Amino acid sequence: MTGPSLQRRYSPESTCFGCGPANEQGLRIESREVEGSEGELRATWQPLPHHAAFDNVLNGGIIGTLLDCHGNWTAAVRVMRDRGLAGPPGCVTADYAIRLRRPTPVDRPVELRARPVEMIGDKVVVDAEVLSDGIITATCRGTFVAVGPDHPAYERW
Repeated sequence: MTGPSLQRRYSPESTCFGCGPANEQGLRIESREVEGSEGELRATWQPLPHHAAFDNVLNGGIIGTLLDCHGNWTAAVRVMRDRGLAGPPGCVTADYAIRLRRPTPVDRPVELRARPVEMIGDKVVVDAEVLSDGIITATCRGTFVAVGPDHPAYERW
């Protein structure tokens, strides 16, 4: 998990709120592939006090954004690897469900983990989680779809 993040490598001009390196006011997560894994991505992200829902507890919408973007990149990398592409295809979120299992503190870094669990055609199902101090605080299962040239997200990276 060394070198530039997937976002910086493949979409340095992206202004996505969750993962765009060019969005100064965004969350700017930086996902990296876990070497030797079956497509797992990880990221470490530091919440700021203004990301809190209340005292030292991360807002659920921010958690959703983190899991959505990290899961989307996981799906895009899976499609890229399976199809032997030079870069990740544009992917969009078809659905995702989050389970907030316990409060996530904002005063320390969180870890994001995601792995593809199923691929059917252009759809990739991804399981993801947020951890704080090694404890899972939120989980997610999402379906992400690689889109074609008729979709606005086709060349988003």
